[in-house]
Amino acid sequence: MKNVKVLGSGCANCETTAKLIADIADAKGIQIELEKVTDMAAILGYGVMTTPGVVIDGKVVHAGGVPDRDKVAGWLAPAAGGGGCCGGCC
Repeated sequence: MKNVKVLGSGCANCETTAKLIADIADAKGIQIELEKVTDMAAILGYGVMTTPGVVIDGKVVHAGGVPDRDKVAGWLAPAAGGGGCCGGCC
């Protein structure tokens, strides 16, 4: 399960981003843990200066503006290489 955080103040773009991610995950049958982070200190801790920001499994993948559907789908897609801890060895 992927851990997804949407960083932002709760503005319309942040809410739209969170809904877009949830809708795409649901449509693809991908389980995610979605968290909205509104604490400005926490947001700055990720180095995000423009919101909405998106963090997946601890890595910032987006900052500023609503991402497009294809980007979101790519973030949620299973890693290539067959899985395992390092992409295919196990």
